[in-house]
Amino acid sequence: MSAGKRPVAGVELGGTKCVAVLGTGPDDVRDEVRIPTATPDETLGRLADVLAGWSASGEISAVGVASFGPLQLDPAAPDHGRIVRTPKPGWSGADLTRLMIPDRPFAMDTDVTGAALAEARWGRAQGLASHIYITVGTGVGVGIIVNGNAVGGLGHSEAGHLRVGRLAGDTWPGACTFHGDCVEGLASGAALAARLGQSAEILSETDPVWETVVHALAGLMHNLVLTATPQRILLGGGVVTGKSWLLTRLRDALSHSLAGYAHAGGLDMGQFLQSPGLGDRAGPMGALALGLESMDKVSCRSAQ
Repeated sequence: MSAGKRPVAGVELGGTKCVAVLGTGPDDVRDEVRIPTATPDETLGRLADVLAGWSASGEISAVGVASFGPLQLDPAAPDHGRIVRTPKPGWSGADLTRLMIPDRPFAMDTDVTGAALAEARWGRAQGLASHIYITVGTGVGVGIIVNGNAVGGLGHSEAGHLRVGRLAGDTWPGACTFHGDCVEGLASGAALAARLGQSAEILSETDPVWETVVHALAGLMHNLVLTATPQRILLGGGVVTGKSWLLTRLRDALSHSLAGYAHAGGLDMGQFLQSPGLGDRAGPMGALALGLESMDKVSCRSAQ
């Protein structure tokens, strides 16, 4: 990206930290501020101050917000722009439109949808019509892009809460506060910590608990392949990042689960299931991508 282009402000709201970036893409980040996620008032207030400072000192062309959810994205809804019924204490009902800048395009979506859009612009989904981004961290999030657009309707994708068949012999009830043994309740970092009483970061690759993780995530991807028909799945998040052996096991498990059915018979799993091209920068770049998307939509309306 050219440093001469007007920058976009992007805000990634995460469960433990938030990142505000000013720029036009991964090769043009002009400023970056990180703050811990505290209460909504404190966190959103500090982020609004950052945006106001950038706006006062130079031109901001748009604002994009990529947040943990669930989110109300329906513009006609009375609670549009708010976080709805989240398990994160104190954040249900938080109003993210506090981060808008007057007279500037504004867009918000889930952090994982933002990351999926960023991968389409700058990462390993470039040139693809349809792809999926999955993050396996504290929770499990799924961003689904079909024909260049994020899937939405009743709400945004919450495929991380799909139920899948349980691994034989595993009777642990799961950790999801809403659904128990959904994929997030079985395979997320929070689920592993609840099951084991310790962080997954210290587990060896031979620990048998990885069998339950692989089984749940392969079941999730099996269902996504046969419903959303992505051309590629990108898999990130703290639970899987840096574990090439886990990615290999997941490729094998998904291939076995699909059993060569229909179009899955010709898949090269090494190309189909990959780590994100942007790595841990996919989140903040997702916020920038949402800001750029909002500008594109304004340009399209102006041209009509």
